[in-house]
Amino acid sequence: MTAAAVLLSLCYLVAAVLFILCLRGLSGPESARRGLFLGELGMLIAVVGTLLHKDIIRYDWILAGLVLGSTIGVAISAWIPMTKMPERIALSHSFGGLASALVGVAEYLREVDKLTPFKMGALGFETFLGFLTFTGSIMAFGKLSGIVRGAPVTWKGQNVINIGLFFCALVAIGYLVFNRDASHVFFGVAGTGLALGVMAVLPIGGADMPVVISLLNSYAGLAACATGFALSSQILIISGALDGSSGLLLSILMSKAMNRSFTNVLFGAFGQADAGPAPAAAADSRPFNEATVEDAGAVLKASQSVIVIPGYGMAVSQAQHAVRDLAAALEKRGTNVRYAIHPVAGRMPGHMNVLLAEANVPYDKLFDLDAINDDFEHTDAVLVVGANDVVNPAAKNDSSSPIYGMPVFNVEQSRSVLVLKRSMKAGFSGVENELFYQPNTMMVLGDAKKTLLALVNEVKEG
Repeated sequence: MTAAAVLLSLCYLVAAVLFILCLRGLSGPESARRGLFLGELGMLIAVVGTLLHKDIIRYDWILAGLVLGSTIGVAISAWIPMTKMPERIALSHSFGGLASALVGVAEYLREVDKLTPFKMGALGFETFLGFLTFTGSIMAFGKLSGIVRGAPVTWKGQNVINIGLFFCALVAIGYLVFNRDASHVFFGVAGTGLALGVMAVLPIGGADMPVVISLLNSYAGLAACATGFALSSQILIISGALDGSSGLLLSILMSKAMNRSFTNVLFGAFGQADAGPAPAAAADSRPFNEATVEDAGAVLKASQSVIVIPGYGMAVSQAQHAVRDLAAALEKRGTNVRYAIHPVAGRMPGHMNVLLAEANVPYDKLFDLDAINDDFEHTDAVLVVGANDVVNPAAKNDSSSPIYGMPVFNVEQSRSVLVLKRSMKAGFSGVENELFYQPNTMMVLGDAKKTLLALVNEVKEG
C-alpha cells in the first residue's frame, strides 16, 4: 500500500469518528454548536483526503465545482433568514439527492459494460433514491414556502399507486442486476424516482414537514451510502449509513411524539392547511375571555414564574426577538422565565430551538416536554405564542379526538394562561382547542410580534 493510500485511509477513519461525534453533539442544544463544528471538520478532512485519491488526474473541474458550490452555499446561507431555515434545509436536501442521482447516471453511462451485478444494484438504488430525494425535497420546499398548497393533496388510489411505483422500481433494479444493458429500464427507474418524490410528498400536510424533512434526510443518506458501494468509497458508505439511519430514527421518534404511526404520517393525509378555515362553524360563537395587552401585562407583572410555549405562529410573525425582550423585561422584575419546547413544534426538527438560539435565548432556559410538564401546576402564568395542537387538552381528555394520545403540555393546570394568536381558528389538526375557552385562559388576538412588543412596553412601564 502506497503512502498516499495509507494517508487516505487515515483521513477517512478520522472523518468517520468526527461524524459520529457530530451526531452525538447534535442530540442536545447545548452541545449542538460543538457537534456542528466536528461535523464540518470531518467533512473538510474527508474532502481533502479524497483529493489525494489515485484516480484523480486533473483538478480543474473539481476546482470549478468547489468555487460554484461554495458561492451558492454562502449566498443562500447569508440571504435566507433564520425563520426560513426549514425551506433552506429542504433545498439543501434536494441538492444532495440530485448530486447522488447524477453521479449514478454518469457512472452507469461510463461503466455500463464493466458493471458487476452488485455495483449495478448499488447504482440503481443510488439513482432511484437520489431522484426521489430531489423532487421530494423540492415539493417540501414548495409547501413550506407557500408555493405549493400546504394542505394534503389527495386523489383516489394514491397509496396504491405510490406503493406500486415503489415496488415496480425495486423489481426494475433487480432486472438491471442481470441485464445491465437495458438502459431504458435504468432511466425508467430514474423517472420513477422523480415522479414518486412528487407524489409521495403532495399528500402530506405542511405541519408534518418535520417528519418529512428528517425522512428525506434519511433517503439522501441511503443514496449516498449506495453511491459509496458503487464507487468503492468507504467514507461515503460510512457517512451515508450514519445519515440514513439517524434520519430514519429521528422520523420514527417524531412520529411517536405526535402519537401517530410512521406509516400514518406517510399515508394518512392528516390535517389541514395552516391558513385554512376551522371546520367547526360555531367556533367563533363560543364565549371566550378576550384580553387586551394591558390585561395580559397585568397578569405577567403579578407573576413570579412564567413558562413560554413557542409554536409555528412565532416563526410566522418572526417574533423570537420580541419573546426574548419580554423575558428580559420580566426577569428584571425578578420573574423566573423558562421555555417549554415541544418536539414537533414548527416545520423542521428543532425549529423552535433554532429560532430562540438566533435570538440569543440561553440554552439552559429551554426545556423539553418531559422535563417541564410537571411544573405547570406550580406556574403563575403560561404564555402561548402561536402554538395550538401541542397545548390542546383534547389530546388527553377526548378519546374521539384525532389527536387523542398525542403528548401535550399540561398548560391548563397553571394559574393563568395567555394565548397570543391571530384568530380563534383551529390548528393544523382541524380540532377546536378547549384550552382557549377555559376560565383561566385569556386570548390576546392579533399579530404575535406586535402584541409582544406592546407587552414589553407594558411590563417596563409597570
